[in-house]
Amino acid sequence: MSIRVVPTPAVGPIQPSLGIFWRVDGVLVIDRSTLDEAEPYGDCLTHAEGHYERWENWRGFGTERLRAIGFPDSLASTEYDEWPRGRIVYESAKKRFILYADRRWQEPNVIDALKRAFGLVEAEVMVMSDFHYR
Repeated sequence: MSIRVVPTPAVGPIQPSLGIFWRVDGVLVIDRSTLDEAEPYGDCLTHAEGHYERWENWRGFGTERLRAIGFPDSLASTEYDEWPRGRIVYESAKKRFILYADRRWQEPNVIDALKRAFGLVEAEVMVMSDFHYR
């Protein structure tokens, strides 16, 4: 089963990345950054943008522009926390990525789609739940 990802990744290999994501109307909506662009957060590196801020930015595009760039229409009329979401961080000391996701997402096809979208197919990735992402 193929899961559609927006925005569509650039052509070519994707550098290992971290970031935030949602599953909106069956579409995997992501915002990512490379390790070089990441910000320190405790013992980890994390994506600078938060779920709320990124969602509001996209929502400001309006339905027509969102549709034109492939995003689900419902992004313009719903709140960021109405959809299952998650985050990928990088644990510097252990040299591994941690994928925090809603338990409903912890299925092999969804995890594989996330790994591909974030360039983590060959990386060590630990999948965990977190109370923020229910």
